[in-house]
Amino acid sequence: MTSSATGWPDSPLDAVDTAFADLTCDPDPLSLDLDSLVGQLGDDTGLPRGVIALPALRQWLLEHPRAYRVRDVVWRELIRRARLDGPAWVIAAVALAMPALRRYAGRLHTGWAGDAHDLDAEILTGFLTALRDRVDLARPAPYAALCMAAWRAGHELRQRAGAEAVPVDDLEHVTGPRTPKRPYGHPDLLVRRAVELGIVDECDEQPYIDLRLGRRAIEPIAARLGVEVDTLRRRVERIDVRIAEALAAGLLTEVISARVQEDLAAAAERRQHIRAARGAGPRPAAARVRLAAA
Repeated sequence: MTSSATGWPDSPLDAVDTAFADLTCDPDPLSLDLDSLVGQLGDDTGLPRGVIALPALRQWLLEHPRAYRVRDVVWRELIRRARLDGPAWVIAAVALAMPALRRYAGRLHTGWAGDAHDLDAEILTGFLTALRDRVDLARPAPYAALCMAAWRAGHELRQRAGAEAVPVDDLEHVTGPRTPKRPYGHPDLLVRRAVELGIVDECDEQPYIDLRLGRRAIEPIAARLGVEVDTLRRRVERIDVRIAEALAAGLLTEVISARVQEDLAAAAERRQHIRAARGAGPRPAAARVRLAAA
C-alpha cells in the first residue's frame, strides 16, 4: 500500500479499506442486526444471529460462497442502507465487495500500460454507480449485478485506452438533410408531451424521468415522495403501459383531435380522484373494490 503526503492511501481501493477499518473499530463498530433479516431467511441458513460486525459478516460470506439466498438478502439490505442511510454504508458496501473488486483489478492490470490507480478508480466508479442507481432490488442476484458493473467499467477503460479515434467529417459542412426524425431521439420530450396531454400526471413526470430515463434507484425517490417502494413501482409500470399505448396510437408524435384531448383530460382527472381517495385513509370495502377496478 502506498500513501500520499497526507498519509491517505494513493489507491482508491486501499482508501476504502482504510475508511472501512475506521468505521468498524471499537468502541462502536458499524454492524448489522441479522435478526431483522430472519423473516426473509428462516433459521436453517447457518448465518449467525444477532448483531454482527461487518468484517465478520464479510468473512462469513467468503466462507459460504454457495449461500446464494443469504447473500441476496444481505446485499439487498446493504444496498438499501447505502442508498438511504448515508456514506458510511456506501463505504461498507464497497468494503464487503472488496475481495471481488481486488480480484478484478488484478486481472485487468495484466497488460495494462496506464496508471494502475486509474484502473482501480474506474472499477470503483462502476461499482458505485450501480450501487447508487443501477441495481434493481426487485431482481435476483444484486451482488452479482454490482460486481458485473465494476468489471465492465474497468474492462471498458482498457478498451478505450487501446482504441484509436475515428475521424469524422466537419458537421458544419456535411451536405444533405439534417432535420431529425420524429420523435427526435429525445424520450424526455415524449414524456413532456405525455404530461401536457394528461397521459402522465405532472407530479409523476420527474420521478418517471429519474427512474426510466435516468435509471436512478427507486428507494430514495420513494422516500422523498413519501410512498412505499412497491406503490411507486406499480405507478411507474402503469405509466409505462399508458405511454406505450399512446405511442402505438400516434398520440405523442402526431396532431390529435380536440375530442381525444378531452378524453385524455377526463382520464387524468379520474386518476387524480382515485389517488386522492386512496390517500384519504380507510375506506369501506365496496369503495376499495371500485378503486381497484379503476
